[in-house]
Amino acid sequence: MAMAVAAARAVSRGRLRSLLTTTVNFPSRPCAGVFSPSFFASEFTVGPSYGSAGSATSVNKLHLVRFIHASSELLATRRRDEARPQKQKRVRKVDRGPPVEAPYIPPARKRDLKSLSDRTIEIFEGITIVELAKRTGQSINYLKQILTNVGEKIDTEFDPITVDVAELVAMEAGVNVRRLHSDEGAVLEPRPAVVTVMGHVDHGKTSLLDALRLTSVAAKEAGGITQHLGAFVVSMPSGASITFLDTPGHAAFSAMRARGAAVTDIVVLVVAADDGVMPQTLEAISHAKAANVPIVVAINKCDKPSANPERVKIQLGSEGLLLEDMGGDVQVVEVSALGRTGLDKLEETLLFQAEMMELKARINGPAHAYVVEARLDRGRGPLATMIMQSGTLVSGQYVVVGAEWGRIRALRDMMGKVIEKAWPAMPVEIEGLRGLPMAGDDVIVVETEERARMLSTGRKEKLERDRLRKAMEEKFEIPDASGEEGPERVEMPIIIKADVQGTAQAVTDSLKSLNSSQVSVNIIHIGVGAISQSDVDLAQACGACIVGFNIRSPSLPISLAAKQANIKICMHRVIYHLLEDMGKLIVQKAPGMLEIQVAGEGEVLSIFQLTGRSKSKGPDVKIAGIRIVDGRFTRSATMRLLRSGEVVVEGSCLSLKREKQDVETVDKGNECGLVIQGCDDFRIGDVIQCLEQVKRKPKFVSAENGAVRIEC
Repeated sequence: MAMAVAAARAVSRGRLRSLLTTTVNFPSRPCAGVFSPSFFASEFTVGPSYGSAGSATSVNKLHLVRFIHASSELLATRRRDEARPQKQKRVRKVDRGPPVEAPYIPPARKRDLKSLSDRTIEIFEGITIVELAKRTGQSINYLKQILTNVGEKIDTEFDPITVDVAELVAMEAGVNVRRLHSDEGAVLEPRPAVVTVMGHVDHGKTSLLDALRLTSVAAKEAGGITQHLGAFVVSMPSGASITFLDTPGHAAFSAMRARGAAVTDIVVLVVAADDGVMPQTLEAISHAKAANVPIVVAINKCDKPSANPERVKIQLGSEGLLLEDMGGDVQVVEVSALGRTGLDKLEETLLFQAEMMELKARINGPAHAYVVEARLDRGRGPLATMIMQSGTLVSGQYVVVGAEWGRIRALRDMMGKVIEKAWPAMPVEIEGLRGLPMAGDDVIVVETEERARMLSTGRKEKLERDRLRKAMEEKFEIPDASGEEGPERVEMPIIIKADVQGTAQAVTDSLKSLNSSQVSVNIIHIGVGAISQSDVDLAQACGACIVGFNIRSPSLPISLAAKQANIKICMHRVIYHLLEDMGKLIVQKAPGMLEIQVAGEGEVLSIFQLTGRSKSKGPDVKIAGIRIVDGRFTRSATMRLLRSGEVVVEGSCLSLKREKQDVETVDKGNECGLVIQGCDDFRIGDVIQCLEQVKRKPKFVSAENGAVRIEC
């Protein structure tokens, strides 16, 4: 190293500059060890970097001075640093969204529980798990798990299952079901027609049926009007039979008429020739059109002097009912129930219409029926009246009626006779249910008691879930954001007991129509049968009144218990009287609305002024001498001063005197002196009104068709 330094010092500056521009040529063999003076002198050649053909190869270009002053450790560290990959700076990622080329995929929508509960799917016998999964929107594994829970073994998803099991699975999945009853492969045989008689109240529907079957049902009905949905079979003189359904015509029984139209084949629209088309007539036409069934018009009471059948035909035509006389297809028959005229023509028309429809039904196989009425008998328990639609119903079978189930102990026809079997279009009454079904429920036959119990339990749970969901929706309804305070509203709890389920529902709907802005009708319990002690206890706990319709009077102990508890019991057999009585009770309970009305009116005849009063008595006062021309004046009321029809001032009455005596009231025709607070500008001829606040009660209004309402 010392020799190299000495050599460098001996070189001139110019020579040193040229030396610094030269390169160091390393030998081709690798260097081992450290740099030493002998190694440097023997192995390194200094010369221009032109390259040579010798053994030395130029491998790198480094300044000589740098290598002279560098140590072996420094060079090794530098080489390691060059070989080591450099760490890149961390760059903060910015979410720029999806690239332009990539399509945007929206997130999966959440399932709406409310819409899922409102869905209704159709199921049938032999449906597969795959098809049921498509209709319910659930996975196949989920449905298989439900099948395992209900005790069904399924090998593959393509195995068929019964319609009962499919209903259980669908209800567990949270959807509503509608059964499809297939008649494929079955022998269809002709069946009698089911005819529903509809029309306005007191137009002679029941009297017409009495004339057809030579009985007197109308005489047995309370008040001469039908209160129930009656079903019976009429054997015609020609040998044919027709099943008739008699529906009530009062406005309260709209749901009954709708149920009657749902199970019927033909609708007989009864219209009185002396009364014409009425509101319930139009409603019956709507029910028939909604059920898509043909209509036969029977114009009744044609024997009356005031009868005008042509006017009835014109009215029906104006309501969109195309009669045969006007080029339509609706047949019209003029009859008289009391005179028994035109009945044979009506019979021919109904049989001809049924023959054109070619009514057939499946006779063999499980039965399917439709409940038209249900009642609770004291000795026999729950009873359901139904119309057979297909199949054969046999005594002893297990049935599921709506959410109730049972084993048929007895089958009875409409005359009360015990029968063993029931066929299509036949009205029967079954006995043996565990609970009371609802009017409108369907009747299905199951194989075992276990299956009937499971199906009934599943339907009850589904009804309870729907009830709770509906209650929660009503509870969390968004309130009115207007901010205006409405009138005071009180609640009127009511317990309803009726003879049959359909009538109880009709009474419930009618009483709910009496809701108003001041009184809220709250039906806390609906039952069928006589009033019991539990009803009295419930009414006492809730402060309710008990409404009994078409049932026997409560026993003496129950009446005494209700009287001691100050519970009102309203017993009625006619729907008119019931609604009128309850309407008056609601009007009495209504708090009323405060209104300002003019109690009296007077004219200013003269003006007096009291001056020179002491400071303790106040400033000077002007007194108006007036004569009461209408009503009366009260000292505690508010007075209003009118001039040329415009309000000048309105204030309280400070003084009211008659003949220098302070009085509380002054009647019409008398004169008095009056002082109004804040008013000292009386003029002769001004009009002064006496205002007072009164509570205006609502009114009970009953329409001609029987519809009732409360006007506030």
